[in-house]
Amino acid sequence: MNKQQNILIIGAGLCGSLLALRLGQRGYNVTVYEMRPDLRKVDISAGRSINLAFSDRGIKAMNLVGLKDKVMPLCIPMNGRMLHDIEGNTSLAPYSGREHEYINSISRGGLNALLLDEAEKHKNVSIHFNKKCKSVDFEKTTATFKDYDTNKEFIEDADVIIGTDGAGSALRKSYYLERKFLFSFSQDYLTHGYKELSILPGENGNFKTYKNALHIWGREAFMLIALPNLDGSFTVTLFLSFDEGEYNFNNLTTKERVLEFFEKYFKDALDLMPNLVDDFFENPTSPLGTVKCSPWHYKGNTLLMGDAAHAIVPFYGQGMNASFEDVVEFDKVLDQGFNDWETVFKVYEKNRKKDTDAIADLAIDNFYEMKGHVNHANFREKRNLEMAFEKTFPKDYNSKYSLVTFNENLGYREAMLRGRAQDKAILNLLADGKLNIEDDLKSNLEKVKTETENILEDDRVAGLK
Repeated sequence: MNKQQNILIIGAGLCGSLLALRLGQRGYNVTVYEMRPDLRKVDISAGRSINLAFSDRGIKAMNLVGLKDKVMPLCIPMNGRMLHDIEGNTSLAPYSGREHEYINSISRGGLNALLLDEAEKHKNVSIHFNKKCKSVDFEKTTATFKDYDTNKEFIEDADVIIGTDGAGSALRKSYYLERKFLFSFSQDYLTHGYKELSILPGENGNFKTYKNALHIWGREAFMLIALPNLDGSFTVTLFLSFDEGEYNFNNLTTKERVLEFFEKYFKDALDLMPNLVDDFFENPTSPLGTVKCSPWHYKGNTLLMGDAAHAIVPFYGQGMNASFEDVVEFDKVLDQGFNDWETVFKVYEKNRKKDTDAIADLAIDNFYEMKGHVNHANFREKRNLEMAFEKTFPKDYNSKYSLVTFNENLGYREAMLRGRAQDKAILNLLADGKLNIEDDLKSNLEKVKTETENILEDDRVAGLK
């Protein structure tokens, strides 16, 4: 492939900045246009998911570009879920029975800034801010932008255009508005939205509650979560229906009602949040949706990547990790030495789409698990058994969560199919009285393995695998 070609990337978020860095490292001429101001100079994060769960698939991408040693100091390890019941009692549910497996809380802004800095070190990479993409002519491989600084429009020409411009992608919008090829698109919203809140640091910058966990207040119909930040604060997120139930975003319209809601369902969190009312009414309420589309590319001219191709809800902590993995998988295809972009794009999409569809479905599953199932006795019994399997037989068993989160060389679809089969096997065996947590662990594991393989075989016969 000719390295002198000009690649235009729309969007300098996490996926776009990593892609620019990697293509810059490979020697391509890369130009990036970003709609927002430079986040290194202007604070633009308030109220919009300012920290993220960073795990092994993301770490693999950082290793690819040689940044792991610079990224890990930005992280706070979270060893498990700290579950808060309605009385304020807590219990820590580890993510894995293997002590070296955990996820990390990381600042979106801090990570994005690092990737931008590293990309700009390459003379063949240029990044421009306050430039909004209005439309893309994917046949001519040109894009029209509006410059917010001058209020003028201009057209940028390139050999290849890659849209990493998020769930509201201008490139994807051009695909379906132009109607010049068969393009499938779906955008499905949950009935729930989210609002960012915060637990501020205590005196001297200390953490007001346990630091090394993802805190969850699951209440069946809604939930609250909190992730730690390096400055001693926690980013808190309320997930709640827009219009269903006694309390919803549409009827939490007064200070008194918001405090009543938190006093009733999140008393121990409320005690840590004297700033709750200000946060609640200052920060936006945002929807939660899943985007699926195909194809991601048009000939060898344009390609969608990251959330522009496959936005997912945040409940598996894999949105950023999946977008970073896009770059890793795209890089693998480039290594195969194809001589034209159309082949690169086709092979990349064929390899990748089944996995991004799978993590989208898993994220929806985990929404129901986090807000309710974690409180159910059969779920906890299953998780306790899986933790024991992983601790005692670390090479012989991985829970669904571990397959997705800590097995970065296993595709999401394979992780989903095996993980779901294991879940079904354990729950069936427990319901039938064929598994007992007090029994010999080895024999229990063999029963689960046998039942799992039977379910996977049934899936194969049914054409599900």
